[in-house]
Amino acid sequence: MSRVVVVTGVPGTGKSTVVQEALKQLKTQDVEYEFINYGDVMLKLMRDREGVTDRDEMRKFPTGSYREIQREAGKQIARAARQKFVLVDTHCLIKKPEGYYPGLPRWVIEELNPESIVIIEATPEEVARRRTKDTMRRRDKELLDEVVEHQLLNRATATAYATLTGATVRIIHNRDGKLSKAVKEMVEVLR
Repeated sequence: MSRVVVVTGVPGTGKSTVVQEALKQLKTQDVEYEFINYGDVMLKLMRDREGVTDRDEMRKFPTGSYREIQREAGKQIARAARQKFVLVDTHCLIKKPEGYYPGLPRWVIEELNPESIVIIEATPEEVARRRTKDTMRRRDKELLDEVVEHQLLNRATATAYATLTGATVRIIHNRDGKLSKAVKEMVEVLR
């Protein structure tokens, strides 16, 4: 019964919007996934153990403690996946002060064992524009070149994850005004 699909993308690609719309369509087709945001699971653990209350503070948390909580979050999600189809919304890489850190290190990706990894992308200009509109988060500003770098590293990291697990990798472009096309592609992966 278990099926795990990982959806990733740099902040501002519209990943959450694509996923939410795809899940609405799938519900009408009697295909149901439990949607789990990896960062939300980590935040709950960090709040309970360390008193961290803000998702954007998590990136700045010491790497050793971050790893422990990341591992526990992966185990919780893997347990849920034994009971139902799970769609995991996460990041391939987290930009921490000391550099890029894998969102799903080997011990997590092997525990999740996804069937598919989907990368949602947009142009760097679209990403920058969408980030400035998002007033709910306190994200670090990235230059367009840094967005390009981050997206390229995401592709490489997703491929490495696929190598460890045998998952497929699919890139979906969520361009401005083309949400329905991106959602259609996402539904194809999940069906």
